[in-house]
Amino acid sequence: MCAGGDRGQRARPEAFPGDRGRDARIEGELGGGAARSEKAWAPKLAVGDGALGFWAALEEIFPDTRQQRCWVHKTANVLNYLPRSLQAKAKDALHEIWMAETKAVAQSAFDQFVTSYGTKYPKATECLVKDREALLAFYDFPAEHWIHIRSSNAIESSFATVRHRTDRTKGCLTRDGMLAMIYKLGLCAERSWRRLRGFERLAKVVEGVKFRDGIEVQNVTRINRKYQPSRIAA
Repeated sequence: MCAGGDRGQRARPEAFPGDRGRDARIEGELGGGAARSEKAWAPKLAVGDGALGFWAALEEIFPDTRQQRCWVHKTANVLNYLPRSLQAKAKDALHEIWMAETKAVAQSAFDQFVTSYGTKYPKATECLVKDREALLAFYDFPAEHWIHIRSSNAIESSFATVRHRTDRTKGCLTRDGMLAMIYKLGLCAERSWRRLRGFERLAKVVEGVKFRDGIEVQNVTRINRKYQPSRIAA
């Protein structure tokens, strides 16, 4: 999995041309022969906000990678189109979507939000609807991972202090001094990192095991069979 945002320099699709230049870059960074097995290196899921350059570059290099939009960014963007008096209520309604136990329940809450606010505030619902599929992609991954992949804040919050310090010290340090400071700030930031839940399921995600509503599909099948009524012989 990877994460991306719109802070700093935006990714540009032209930076990864779909020709020998791109293949040479991939081979150089990932090792010989990587260009021939690009799919093997593709992340299963990319998490980010609405930075168009990031997604365009991702589709250029890893077209098979699933996309998950950040719910924190999306919530803020939707609320910006609503009057302040409605924002608290609308925020709770948005929480009902991404906190739903199953994708079906989330879809129902999604439709309810669009129905409630679409007539008077179409820009708010348009902002939400345009990324509907990408906002609900996390339901196809292990439930233990949901807390980590529903937003890109895991990346952004960790490096917020780094951005803050580097912005304030521009021109005051040498390149080596700046790198040393960034390294030390990163060490401090990692103290607040949350331990990855369900890391043992990462292998199954990499192997392509399917999940539905956070549960492995094989397990879902077993549960359904368990609760099927037994046939009675005539």
